[in-house]
Amino acid sequence: MWDAERMRNHLIRTRLHLLLAVLLVAVLTLGGGTVGGLAAFGQSPQPPATILLIRHAEKLTDGRIDLSPVGFERAKAIPQLFGGAGAAAPHNLPKPEFLFATHLSARSNRPVETITPLSEALKMPISHDIDDKDFATLAGELLSGKYAGKVVLVAWHHGSIPRLAKALGATPPYDPWPDTQFDRVWRIDYKDGKAVLTDLPQGLMPGDSK
Repeated sequence: MWDAERMRNHLIRTRLHLLLAVLLVAVLTLGGGTVGGLAAFGQSPQPPATILLIRHAEKLTDGRIDLSPVGFERAKAIPQLFGGAGAAAPHNLPKPEFLFATHLSARSNRPVETITPLSEALKMPISHDIDDKDFATLAGELLSGKYAGKVVLVAWHHGSIPRLAKALGATPPYDPWPDTQFDRVWRIDYKDGKAVLTDLPQGLMPGDSK
């Protein structure tokens, strides 16, 4: 038979176990079962392994929202950037696991058009719900922990790319992004808690920068 003290100790242990179970359910509910759900307990969400930032390809000069013929040619060549570890640089970038582009506006659908061939090649949808000027929202999404350890590619407008890079914790190699530049990749790798940005050529079209 149990004496009163043993009974009290048993009840205390039972209540502690119930409390821990409730706390665990709360963490998983708030964070969707991801690392991000632990942020409330003092653990920062983990960033992606790599974020690749590109500007949309070449545009028309008559005010239409689409790419130019040269721009569509670049868009078709974008998948060549991801030839795998055996490919020669700069066509050995890590293959994206998520694709983002700016939301369609009255002035441009070029970012979506730029990575549509890549989307088709990878059989991967493009997330394009965020407006160009809402780059801070995109940065918050990418650093939320949902994409921890993943590779993400973002096609955006050049006027916002340097500020997007800063919002992602990186230092832009130049600001502003040149108006006539369509052929660079800003690769951001997250190493030991720091964002390291490397400015790379695409090397896809005749006359591309080195």
